[in-house]
Amino acid sequence: MDRSTSKAISGTQVGRRSMLALAGLPLLLAGCGTVGTNPLTRGGRSASDIRVATYLTPSYKDLFPGIEMFVDTASKAEGVSVDLYDSGTLLNAAQTMPGLIQGVADVVVQTSSYVSTSYPILGVYELPFVNEGFEQIRRALAYDSPLSRLINETLRPRGLISLGSMTTTPEWLFTVDRPIEKPEDVRGLRIRTAGQVEGEMVKALGGSPVSMSSAELYEALERGTIDGMVSYMGTVISRDLQNVLRYGTEAHFGDYSVDAYANVDWYDALPSTTREALHNAGKMLTEKGTDHQVAVHEDKYRGIIENSGVELLRLDEQQIATFRKATTPVLEWWKQKVDDPELAEKALKLVRSA
Repeated sequence: MDRSTSKAISGTQVGRRSMLALAGLPLLLAGCGTVGTNPLTRGGRSASDIRVATYLTPSYKDLFPGIEMFVDTASKAEGVSVDLYDSGTLLNAAQTMPGLIQGVADVVVQTSSYVSTSYPILGVYELPFVNEGFEQIRRALAYDSPLSRLINETLRPRGLISLGSMTTTPEWLFTVDRPIEKPEDVRGLRIRTAGQVEGEMVKALGGSPVSMSSAELYEALERGTIDGMVSYMGTVISRDLQNVLRYGTEAHFGDYSVDAYANVDWYDALPSTTREALHNAGKMLTEKGTDHQVAVHEDKYRGIIENSGVELLRLDEQQIATFRKATTPVLEWWKQKVDDPELAEKALKLVRSA
């Protein structure tokens, strides 16, 4: 292991998912030629030969084009070549961040729900009812925004840098047997969640969070193993879940982002032209990638969900206020996870004032 890898790992609190994934990395590392090599040569590859990995597949018609925009934009720079390993072909979802830190990939594209467990500052925009909703979250995460800079200031000492973020449309509560119109409606339900913030939100409402992969959702909903899920529209469509769900409550139960991350030691050693190419790519991901996702959701996905018979419910201001009050414990939990009151308050202010 070279010095840059050691530095990146030290001081990084790795979550349970990442610990499990680390066990599978030695074989990957042996095949990638990254360990023990100079960060600029990496087993014969030049600094401008960039290896990008993501677990996301082309079936995510809302998100994957943004990743392709990132790759295409970076590749346009003179002397820069980019190889994209999608669908978990290089690193699966749980291996993505450990693999980046170990040098298996140079850049990874990952959803924040997988990352915020180990880097809780990201949870500030995943919080339920934290502000007025998606558009404000998107402004907060705009390219080179004050919040984006604060996040990178926090990530950098721990070995990471974010190059850009696609803000996803809000996460709604989808259920099978009964609609969710007030906090009490969640009580006793088994709800699938994809991250710790979502799990805390479900617990605050009296439900039981259940962790499972999206591939398991259809059967779990059909058999009654779970009663519902916290999800954005993209997961519903990509897994055909509109065929088994009956209700969806449109409210800001959470949010997350799809981010491009680089190993900070690798990034800092790059030529300035390559860094500029990555920043241009990150801006494209943040702006045009998010534009594409929103268009797909509003022009296509919403209609598919509604036409399938799923009843979409919109909460009024009084109902939203009730849910915001009921989920206040999630905010306090998150502040404890950040373990830096000044940092937490600064991040919250940026999310709420964007």
